[in-house]
Amino acid sequence: MSEREDRLYPARPIPAVSTAVFRDGRALIARRTRAPWRGAFSLPGGAVEVGETLEAAAARELAEEVGVEADILGFVRHVEPIEREGLRVRAHFIITVFAARWRRGEPRLSDEVDEIAWIDPYDLGGRPTTPELPDILARAAVIAAR
Repeated sequence: MSEREDRLYPARPIPAVSTAVFRDGRALIARRTRAPWRGAFSLPGGAVEVGETLEAAAARELAEEVGVEADILGFVRHVEPIEREGLRVRAHFIITVFAARWRRGEPRLSDEVDEIAWIDPYDLGGRPTTPELPDILARAAVIAAR
């Protein structure tokens, strides 16, 4: 069974992270190539591994997904997507979102990301996004401006 299949119909919520990275006042977003939300722009992130802190997971996911290193500035909020299939829970994640400042690395595409953009955090340019991304970016921008 693949890691992706292990995430379906979980016995308990799966901890995950995502990071709003800022560079020169612009936020990094990435278009997802995988379900859920294939084709939508979101923040780089993924599942936390056993024995890994949330901040370490955020750093690892940034490097793996888009090749970027960043300094964590602070906690933004939690997001808790739950996908149901009839009476069963098909997927349930608890995502801890961080704001960060870009340190090094030019964003690159991966098997999880097929488009990358540095955007004004208050104007997503009409791009399709994961449901809570506009609010998350606005909150993260306040943290990044401090």
